Amino acid sequence: MNEPLVLLPGMMCDARIFAPQIFALSTDMAVMAAPITHGERIEEIASHILSLAPSKFALAGLSMGGIVALEILRRAPERVTRLALMDTSPMAESPAEAAAREVQIVGARSGRMLEVIRDDMLPNVLRPGPERGDQQALMLDMAADLGPEVFVRQTRALQRRRDHQMTLRKIRQPALILCGADDTLTPPKRHEFMAQLIEFAQLRVIDGAGHLPVLDQPAAVTAALRDWMKQPLVLR
Repeated sequence: MNEPLVLLPGMMCDARIFAPQIFALSTDMAVMAAPITHGERIEEIASHILSLAPSKFALAGLSMGGIVALEILRRAPERVTRLALMDTSPMAESPAEAAAREVQIVGARSGRMLEVIRDDMLPNVLRPGPERGDQQALMLDMAADLGPEVFVRQTRALQRRRDHQMTLRKIRQPALILCGADDTLTPPKRHEFMAQLIEFAQLRVIDGAGHLPVLDQPAAVTAALRDWMKQPLVLR
């Protein structure tokens, strides 16, 4: 467990989304959260992160961060020692999804970005419960700090993303596939499918969590990441 850990947040999120994990894991290892805000294509975002990252590193991506993580692995598999994909998808954007994002872009450009995120996006991301209000406030704070230009760039990147199912089949590093049991945006069945494509992958479904288990069940996610970081690098 000597290699540094690079965390990639979801869309319109920054390092704050991983605050519990960074706090807990940084006692044992070097941890950094890299921005996924530079570029209008997933490939450009991945290139920027590779320019910032250590020569070799463990990589964990949440939601859009998982999509970027797969592109990083495709481009530089020799630099990624292990991979964790959390509440994400290897699929390309469907035409219907891409069209819906155009409406969101128009809203963001007209000064209504926070409304778009609050009304169109967060209902699919946040799980009902007593913490929902605080979680929404955090999500909106992060989005406000990043701003509408980042929103548009990230949206365009998601619209143009490639299918990474073949990338999954080529993974030989220790792999963790993790999701919330109540994730309706990228449901557990999709993660089961992802795990089946990766040799020796570990699948962890977190009870009491939706699309953001890092917030819903932070201790369980931290424990899963710690176990994954302890896996031997040579699996066969």
